[in-house]
Amino acid sequence: MARSLRDRPSAPDLVWLGGHRGLEADLVRGAGIRVRRLALRSLRTVDLSVHAVLDPVRLALSVPQAAAILAAERPAAILTTGGYVSVPTLLAAAPLRIPVVLWEGNAIPGRAVRATARLADALAVSYEAAGTALAGAGRATYVTGTPIRDVTAISRVDGRARLDLPPDAPTILIFGGSQAVRRFNAAVMAALTRLVERVHVLHVTGESAYAAALAQREQLPADRRGRYRPYPFLRDDMLAALVATDLVVGRAGSSTVAEVTALGIPAVIVPYPHAAGHQGANAEILARAGAARIVADDAFDADALMAATDILFDEPLRASMAAAARRFGRPGAADAIATLVLALAERRPLPDVATIEAIARGVDA
Repeated sequence: MARSLRDRPSAPDLVWLGGHRGLEADLVRGAGIRVRRLALRSLRTVDLSVHAVLDPVRLALSVPQAAAILAAERPAAILTTGGYVSVPTLLAAAPLRIPVVLWEGNAIPGRAVRATARLADALAVSYEAAGTALAGAGRATYVTGTPIRDVTAISRVDGRARLDLPPDAPTILIFGGSQAVRRFNAAVMAALTRLVERVHVLHVTGESAYAAALAQREQLPADRRGRYRPYPFLRDDMLAALVATDLVVGRAGSSTVAEVTALGIPAVIVPYPHAAGHQGANAEILARAGAARIVADDAFDADALMAATDILFDEPLRASMAAAARRFGRPGAADAIATLVLALAERRPLPDVATIEAIARGVDA
C-alpha cells in the first residue's frame, strides 16, 4: 500500500500507527515510514492472566492517546486493516471527522472489523463474503482483493534463472508462512526421496528446521540432490520462487491466496486450523472457484504431498486450475485501495464499484 501511494504524482506523507507487539516497528521504519505507537497490545481472550485485567485498561488509555496523536498529525485520511489498534484509533477519529478506509483480508471478518465497520467511510474487502457479512454497517463496500507486491517485477524466465532452475522442470513451492510450518516440514522429509524423482522442490523450512533439511538433502543420490532446494526463508527471492513454480502447497492466509491467484498458480491449500476459521473459509472460496484443492491439516502427510504433485502431470486439470486462479486474482488491489484512500483524503466522491473492480483486476476502467 505504501508503494502504491508513494507512486502517485501527489504522493502523501505516511505515518504508521501501531501497537507494541510484533515486527511492525522495525519493518515499517525500514521502509522509511514514521512510526507512532499506542499503549495497546494484542487483545487476549483465551488465557487467564494479568493481561485479562490490563487489556481493558490499555484500551481505555489508548483512546485519548490515539486522539492526541491524530490531533498532532492531522491526517487527511486513515487506512486501517481492522486489527486491535483500529478500535481506539477509529473511536478517536470519529469526532475529529477524519475519513477512514477499512480493509478486511479474510472471508470472515474479525471482531475488530465488525466492531469498527460503522466508523469507516468505505470498506474494502478481499472476498465478497466479507462484504456480505459487513452489509449491516451501511457503508460503501468494494471487493478489492488483498494488496500484494508487484508480481510483474520479474518474469518466469528470470525467476528460474535467479534460482538456478531448469527452464521446463516441473516445480513445486512449499511454504507454511509463519504459522505451524512443522506439519509441512514433516511431510517433505518423509516424502523427499519420492518427491525428487518427480519434481524440483523449493521448500521454505523456517530457520529452526533448515539445518535438518540440508542434512536430509545430503542423503539424496548425487544426481537428485539439486532437485531439492531448502531455504530458511525467502524474502528477497519469494517473488522469484512464485513466478518460477508450477504448483504452490501452502496455507490460506490472505496474502498467499492473493499472490497465487494474481500469478495464476494452481494451489493445494492446507488451512491453518487455529486461525478462528478464517483460513478454512478463504480456502473454501478458492476451491469452489476451481483454483485450489484443500487438504485438512491433520490429513497432510507424505502421501498427501505426493498426491498434490499429480496436478502437474494432468495438463487439462493444471490448465483449468491456473485459469480459475487468474479469474479470481486481483493484482491491482493496492492501487484500488489507494484510489479510495486518496479520494477521501482529497474530499472527492468515492469512485463507483465498476471503476474499483477494473483497477483491482489490473484492467482499464
